[in-house]
Amino acid sequence: MTTEKSKILVIGGTGYIGKFIVEGSAKSGHQTFALVREASLSDPAKGKMVQSFKDLGVTILNGDLSDKESLVKAIQHVDVVISTVGLSQLMNQLNIISAIKESGKHIKRFLPSEFGNDVDRTLATGPAKSEFAMKAEVRRAVEAEGVPYTYVINNCFDGYFLATLAQCETRLTSPPRDKVTIYGDGNAKAILNKEEDIAAYTMRAVDDPRTLNKTVYINPPKNIVSQNDVVALWESKIGKTLEKTYVSEEELLKKIPQSPHPLDLLLALNHAIFVKGDQTWFTIEPSFGVEASQLYPDVKYTSVDEYLSQFV
Repeated sequence: MTTEKSKILVIGGTGYIGKFIVEGSAKSGHQTFALVREASLSDPAKGKMVQSFKDLGVTILNGDLSDKESLVKAIQHVDVVISTVGLSQLMNQLNIISAIKESGKHIKRFLPSEFGNDVDRTLATGPAKSEFAMKAEVRRAVEAEGVPYTYVINNCFDGYFLATLAQCETRLTSPPRDKVTIYGDGNAKAILNKEEDIAAYTMRAVDDPRTLNKTVYINPPKNIVSQNDVVALWESKIGKTLEKTYVSEEELLKKIPQSPHPLDLLLALNHAIFVKGDQTWFTIEPSFGVEASQLYPDVKYTSVDEYLSQFV
């Protein structure tokens, strides 16, 4: 195992998962750089976040995905590039790939913006399928250019899916205490992970030769649960039975195209994850993947049970 920690550049660090990746990188002792757009600095909330990065010792570099020169310059500082850009910027990651090639720097690893379901093994439909197709296209470009990579599959973010009992379209910040919508029969198994744990596993993977040119799945055993499991666990914690409305697959598939964006995407994700079992239907083969909690048993992850306890 490498003893010296890689220098890391995070692109998209002021986004949802990006913030956790930047913090995780800095806190785990990596010299960390964050590429930030000028516009983000003038946004009060993002400006505050950038200041918190600086307080952790992160170097802020001004730049933009559409500005190749700023990308090439930023890449020259580091060994590893992690992209956490959002949906609207996914295809702009092709610029990162060409900047890596152009920089002349031997980049040890590129982690494109994945942080969700495995897009090469998906049963998704509609807008979720379209988003996943873009991520798959970026993967193919990475591979075609011979850029060393790791794809991190963390499945569901707890903050979106667990804190809402999978009602992420409601924008709840804590689990409902009266009623809940169950997708399909509620029995499909999903995988739900806390954002700080995702960052911790990602940081362990960046310098690990076992994860080079592989997909890293964050599938800790205690976090593989169905929607019914999660609801029952929550009911036992609050000592109350929730009123349940079941939405059949047929109803959900009708609702997706009739819904405005981003609701259509959230419903399509719910269909893929909680009806089709998109995260758990396949076996991880050593030829393409490794499982993070097996590789790093010393990482103390937060279980679904522990996560829900904070809301009681």
